[in-house]
Amino acid sequence: MIAGQLVIVVDDEAAARDMVGDYLKMHGFRVMLCDGGAALRQAIEAERPAVVVLDLNMPGEDGLTILRDLKQRLSVPVIMLTATASPDDRIAGLDLGADDYLAKPCELRELLARIRALLRRAVAPARPAGAGGTRDLVRFGTKILDLGAHVLRDEMGIDHPLTTSEFSLLKAFAENPRRVLSRDRLLDLAGARDPEAFDRAIDVRITRIRRKIEPDADAPAYIRTVRGAGYMFMPEGETG
Repeated sequence: MIAGQLVIVVDDEAAARDMVGDYLKMHGFRVMLCDGGAALRQAIEAERPAVVVLDLNMPGEDGLTILRDLKQRLSVPVIMLTATASPDDRIAGLDLGADDYLAKPCELRELLARIRALLRRAVAPARPAGAGGTRDLVRFGTKILDLGAHVLRDEMGIDHPLTTSEFSLLKAFAENPRRVLSRDRLLDLAGARDPEAFDRAIDVRITRIRRKIEPDADAPAYIRTVRGAGYMFMPEGETG
């Protein structure tokens, strides 16, 4: 259930965070407001949020530093707000695990829609008792993706954290093996569009995924680049 879930809004501008917080409360979310990284760290000790809305440009500890620390502490979807960031800053945020970006000042209806979309993708679909099986388990190199549980595991049963966008991309590949998927198609399938950093956004996410699933990320066998066309998932690193 999406309504009632906790969203933490991190922004050093009181007026901006109050505006976002009030709007989200009007639409059924619980909200905690933080003015920076220290307040965020204290907040997540009290309760794990469903989503974090994080301003990129803040004095002192900036959004990228906060994002890096947050992702080391827990796996939670993050939407970054930015007014002046360059494409390189956006790519850095994606590389650190940001799930979405939105220009600031943002259209509140769009922010709400993106939060709801992240939460829908983060919730594992319910399955009837006895349903499922090996089709829900897809091997990517040395890791196994559990589509039902939204978890990436290794052969020892240890979970490896995925961002919401990383899971969505792996799921898109799993559902389309041996098919060339363009960047445009992948972004549509994964619901992971970043209109300000189009091609590079998907490339950064793929690079991040390869570090988690490929024995040699510099010579990928499972998610292959098809020059000029996009990417292809090859189950078990098969050839041909």
